[in-house]
Amino acid sequence: MVEATPGHLVWRLSMKWRVAVDRALAPRGLTHAQYVMLASLYGLERDGRVPSQRELADHTGLEALYVSKLARSLDADGLMQRTRDAVDTRTMRLELTARGRETIEPAIAEVAALLDKLLAPLGGRRGARTKSFVRDLTELLDTPL
Repeated sequence: MVEATPGHLVWRLSMKWRVAVDRALAPRGLTHAQYVMLASLYGLERDGRVPSQRELADHTGLEALYVSKLARSLDADGLMQRTRDAVDTRTMRLELTARGRETIEPAIAEVAALLDKLLAPLGGRRGARTKSFVRDLTELLDTPL
């Protein structure tokens, strides 16, 4: 049997996670990408920020063009509001609507429960192995290619 490469394992884990989140959120009418946008926006707003589309793209790791497309769609669905920046009218600022908050809060709880299941073999979200895993992933994500 051929041993899997780290790249293959990262790919498999990311696909496993994406599919699991998509399935869990489908009854709420959300995709994984929509969840990432709304949950990230929720977290940034809790920190007192009203991010631009570019800032949200940087935060999520999604391509700026894709964030723009998702933001238009989520705005049309009434889950977020896009407004022009008062100083730089080329910049779009993003905010959750009340409906967006009502949608994302229970979705965040569902994804957290799913994450608990995924990380159980490592001792759960707060386990020492998980903390080490997070450090390793962060180092890899910070490494320029």
